[in-house]
Amino acid sequence: MPMTGPVPASQLDIAADLLTLLRDSTTEPRPDSQLEALTLAVAADLPVLLWGEPGIGKTAALTQLATALDLPLTTVIASVHEPSDFSGLPVVGDDPATQGVPMAPPDWAVRLVRAGRGLLFLDELSTAPPAVQAALLRLVLERRIGALRLPPGVRIVAAANPRSSAADGWELSPPLANRFVHLQWTHDHEVVVRGLGGTWPRATLPRLDPRKLPEAVEFARRAVCGLLAARPTLVHRLPTNETRRGGPWPSPRSWDMTLSLVAFATAAGSARDVLSLLVRGTVGDGPGLELLASLDRLDLPDPEDVLADPAGAVLPERGDLRQAVLDGVVAAVRARPDRGRWDAAWAVLVRALETGAPDLVVVPATTLASLRQQDWDVPATIERLAGTVALSRRADRAAAASKGR
Repeated sequence: MPMTGPVPASQLDIAADLLTLLRDSTTEPRPDSQLEALTLAVAADLPVLLWGEPGIGKTAALTQLATALDLPLTTVIASVHEPSDFSGLPVVGDDPATQGVPMAPPDWAVRLVRAGRGLLFLDELSTAPPAVQAALLRLVLERRIGALRLPPGVRIVAAANPRSSAADGWELSPPLANRFVHLQWTHDHEVVVRGLGGTWPRATLPRLDPRKLPEAVEFARRAVCGLLAARPTLVHRLPTNETRRGGPWPSPRSWDMTLSLVAFATAAGSARDVLSLLVRGTVGDGPGLELLASLDRLDLPDPEDVLADPAGAVLPERGDLRQAVLDGVVAAVRARPDRGRWDAAWAVLVRALETGAPDLVVVPATTLASLRQQDWDVPATIERLAGTVALSRRADRAAAASKGR
């Protein structure tokens, strides 16, 4: 009678066990500016375009985001579709002369409409030919595919590789590019090394504070409208370079998106680096950096308030912001000079000298001294600044002399 024993495991079974061990990993919470910026843009219901080299985790980030937001993920490879896949296929009915020809949507669009919510991921956007990009305009802007309209619960995120690394890549058309928030996606060396060791990050997603919503909207409107009022040429600036046209650039549409992003970042209490990614990814680096600089000045004290109470004035710690306050105080005295305001400005400069870097008061003190009228006595506080100004001038003369040798 033949003896029976345990059936030996096949090599594929052993391979499956090994794969299970390799995929076994843990997670740890870790702040991630890129993912936080992506989440805020998605929460603001704005289409996002992730730019990055192949294989750096764009798809993995979208999968993690969909899981964190509890949204079903639908992936569509844009480059393998025809324009009719996004505009709809014509379906001839019984009497097209009276009923028209409806445009039938693709199956993935029908599933999204039935679900009422989801994350639509348009991958490989930069390898989609111009005809497909044109068809995508209606999807991204109007959320329409054929006769269907995507419900409000659907968010749109796309991904693209730079033309240098995209197979048969195309530059994005300016109308399509201007409809996205462009985020540069990069990998973090430490995250990759630690993840390959078995511990991947679990990003901390931002939470909107309901108490800050009205304040956030008011702040965003004041920031964007204030900048554009002062810099009207920034309202619309189409780049002359073809490559730059396929990225973020300022237009009324992109400034409207920027206003929403500033409000969302403010309500979430996001860090400045997150806001920088969002703003520069919507209107471009130059206009975005100008807006960021103006945001800092929105929180500066009014020069008139500082002149009214020099002893109680709270000056910013950051040097550039402190310099802006001091320059603003001197400008206010120049605009409406009188003896009391002139004396108060000197008191402000003394306070700045006592609480910060002395070199910041040199230029404002020199300018303020030039505003003195003949019948104004020199206040005693100037004596406390004289040494600093004289030392600065000697240093300037020494530097000029060394350059002339």
